[in-house]
Amino acid sequence: MSAQPPPFGSAVTVEAVQRLATQRQNLLTELGKAVVGQLEVIDNVLLTVFCGGHGLIEGVPGLAKTLLIRSLGRVLDLRFSRIQFTPDLMPSDITGTDVLEEDHETGRRKQVFLPGPVFANLILADEINRTPPKTQAAMLQVMQEREVTIGNKTYPLPHPFHVFATQNPIEQEGTYVLPEAQADRFMFHIRTTYPTRAEEELVVRATTGTDVPDLRPVLTAEEIVNIQKLVRAMPVSDEVIRYAVRLVAATRPEEVGAPSYVKEFIRWGASPRASQYLILGAKARAAVTGRLCADYEGVRSVARQVFRHRVLANFNARAQKVTVSDLIERMLKEVTPEGK
Repeated sequence: MSAQPPPFGSAVTVEAVQRLATQRQNLLTELGKAVVGQLEVIDNVLLTVFCGGHGLIEGVPGLAKTLLIRSLGRVLDLRFSRIQFTPDLMPSDITGTDVLEEDHETGRRKQVFLPGPVFANLILADEINRTPPKTQAAMLQVMQEREVTIGNKTYPLPHPFHVFATQNPIEQEGTYVLPEAQADRFMFHIRTTYPTRAEEELVVRATTGTDVPDLRPVLTAEEIVNIQKLVRAMPVSDEVIRYAVRLVAATRPEEVGAPSYVKEFIRWGASPRASQYLILGAKARAAVTGRLCADYEGVRSVARQVFRHRVLANFNARAQKVTVSDLIERMLKEVTPEGK
């Protein structure tokens, strides 16, 4: 009987990163059975999981956002839970609550905690911007602390634990803007786009017949945790860290030496959490592509996803039709690894 390979999280070795690259390709193959196209979206969702983070997915209805996350739960062999956020959703509807239950042996009543749908490994928070701030705030502790507090008791959530929230960018009536503090908890802001005509033909052909995709599990919860340990263990040089911090500093209008267009068009820049996620994303990018250390290109490859929901444009930008995406592209062009 052959020896079992060491766990992902034990060390950063050529064998470990190559194995991760192979597992990632297997995940892409399995997810491709259910989701046509959207390769960049799938790639960013997998990076989010490998980093141990949460993702905010934005796109118009019908672009397979729910299908993708549900399928992800199957190929990762994780317990999946979908929460449809509505204006009347209460915090206890997602976290759970204490209920009175009669003890059949003693005849006395006792309080029993009834867990809510957040007690799963993979949560889909569908249309999160449709629920009021009070319920959105209930997700804050869940996402950051990975635990739920009811009364004077705290209940840990399963591990691993990931939240992917969706929001519709075109429908504003009956929606509530996601608070900056909550948006900052999401590692990536991932945008979905319309499929090509060829891809849409494949979608129609696959979804109007009798065949149902058979998705097989590729990873287990334990393996996912070990992958997350491997990603964090990936080495990164001081120069790459300095570049990531310079990129984030370039988004802040109050920063000494900030570009003139930043002072003119940006109301609020990215927090230090953006620097952390740039490096964590670069480490994950290196790991899944078989490289043994994070690099400049890895930082740049995740910058758009990290900055989209952390850089806030001001009124002047909106009046002149300057978008946050325009500003991010300009920053990536002007703030180079060679700069000081």
